[in-house]
Amino acid sequence: MAEGLRFLAAGSDAFLVELVDLATTLTLLDGLLAQRPKGTVDLVPAARSLLVRFDPLLTDREELINTICRINLCLRSNRQGETFEIPITYNGEDLNEVAEFLGWTVDEVIRRHTEATFTVAFTGFAPGFAYMTCDNPAFDVPRRKSPRVRIPAGSVSLGGKFSGIYPSDSPGGWQLIGRTPLKMWDTNRQRAALLAPGDRVRFRNLSTGASVPILAPPVPNTEGLRTAGLLVTRSDSPALYQDLGRPGRADQGVSESGALDKYSLIHANLRVGNRRKAAAIEIAFGGFAVKADRPVTLAITGAPAPLTIRTADGRSLSAPFGRPFALDAGDELVLGSPPEGVRSYLALRGGFDVEAVLGSAATDTLAKVGPASIMAGDILVPANEPTTAVDPFQTTSKKLPKAGNTVTLDVVLGPRTDWFTQQSVEALLGRDWQVTAETSRVGMRLAGAQPLERRDAAELPSEGTALGAIQVPHNGQPVLFLADHPLTGGYPVIGVVARHHLDLAGQIPIGANIRFNAIAAFDPLIRKTHR
Repeated sequence: MAEGLRFLAAGSDAFLVELVDLATTLTLLDGLLAQRPKGTVDLVPAARSLLVRFDPLLTDREELINTICRINLCLRSNRQGETFEIPITYNGEDLNEVAEFLGWTVDEVIRRHTEATFTVAFTGFAPGFAYMTCDNPAFDVPRRKSPRVRIPAGSVSLGGKFSGIYPSDSPGGWQLIGRTPLKMWDTNRQRAALLAPGDRVRFRNLSTGASVPILAPPVPNTEGLRTAGLLVTRSDSPALYQDLGRPGRADQGVSESGALDKYSLIHANLRVGNRRKAAAIEIAFGGFAVKADRPVTLAITGAPAPLTIRTADGRSLSAPFGRPFALDAGDELVLGSPPEGVRSYLALRGGFDVEAVLGSAATDTLAKVGPASIMAGDILVPANEPTTAVDPFQTTSKKLPKAGNTVTLDVVLGPRTDWFTQQSVEALLGRDWQVTAETSRVGMRLAGAQPLERRDAAELPSEGTALGAIQVPHNGQPVLFLADHPLTGGYPVIGVVARHHLDLAGQIPIGANIRFNAIAAFDPLIRKTHR
């Protein structure tokens, strides 16, 4: 029987299980993986917690919580893995600050770091990012007060009692002490992630003669250049292939990703007779054009970009938004800037011929998983998959926000609302929060008149974060996580945007304001402690 568990709301379709330590967390994870409960979408382990995401159509919180409480957590997991030697150059931007905090010299930090043995406890944040514990308990340093916007791939870092290596360029708040040339994530390898739970790591200083292992070269692409299809003649901002994402891959450190406005992607596909989950093209802020080399049928949904067809004989015609339309060979479709919203979705009848990675054609911009960005000069190849008949007069449109508008988003408070003062919780719900220019598919940095204040400045152990999480770093200005968000984070989450408002969140432009509206998590068991 599970004892001492605490269950915290983490949105409308997820909850956080808080446990006493890492060993208990991994035991619970292994117990759930051995007999995965029906309706469980993802399990995200962390330092002392497990995030459980579920499908409300297949199960509910009460059923899952009862299942968890029946697991015997006294039977500890025993994980064994390989041993790796990781070459490192100790030139991190925070090396001096780390030394000062620990009361050591820089040379002593390097010596102790190379003498220590690290063990991979779990993966998260991004594909290939391994949370490693250390056999030297002195390595315990706080995260940065404000996370960096970009940390280079291969950066070796410290955060709390963990060490990690950033597998790709990404934002992050850990202290940087060095860099390794090894790739932590490579889909050309049989096991894409270099490190897995149970593996042990020793760091070797390149300046004292450590060598870099020679890895097998990537498999060459024998597909050749594509010359037949729709030619991209303009792409002001890189467009992306997106579908409904890759849920259920948290065990590899891979988030769901997928279209930021799934409703619009689905309806773009339905307008041309495709499967709901077929890949379409996500276009931010318009400024995109394609030229057909054959007759094709297209549809555009989402942000209502003005659509112009430049025909092969020199005419300019308007194309309907939200309805299917045809291009003849030689015609060019041009998308202008949408007056509202951010992202438009272009679907091709029969779909696009694009390679799936881990079961999805979605491009995850944080994890660098999925097809490359679509640039001018690229060829979009039709897949010619089976299609169904469609109603050409049916339209799909919804009002989207503009810069300067105030948008209300429903939010479920928690899991870490109690880390903030009552005044800050009231401020979160009572003030407008402006969407800043530091906005991407990973998340939106918000700015308010006054920062949100914590009850104390304690370090939060890394824990799973849900899509729509509102994370608050030390500077007090919230960050709203979107589709390409990291799976885990070390800053407290004050609330999570409800699932029914996530598509709307993905269409809020820079300069708009957000007002958060608290709703219930729809379950009386949340925040109970089971003993």
